[in-house]
Amino acid sequence: MISVTAILKSKKENIEQVKNMLNHLVNETRKEAACVRYDLHNAENVFIIWEEWKDQSGFDIHNNQPYLLDFIAKSETLVAAPIQVHKTIQIL
Repeated sequence: MISVTAILKSKKENIEQVKNMLNHLVNETRKEAACVRYDLHNAENVFIIWEEWKDQSGFDIHNNQPYLLDFIAKSETLVAAPIQVHKTIQIL
């Protein structure tokens, strides 16, 4: 199993637009066969996606999906800092 945490900090004036874009991304991603979990969390203008994938090949497929690539391209001007993505392994 692969775990990923993505942290996105929206510019304050773009919170609703980013939230709507993320909702679309989450809904599309959850349809992927290798997606175990894709949960969206929010605190003010910070959004966190907690992901779990069955395997690396499924995660690689996700990273090439048009809706993810579209989100990344469109969000570049809406965020206050680059999106942080942390691929992790569960210890306990």
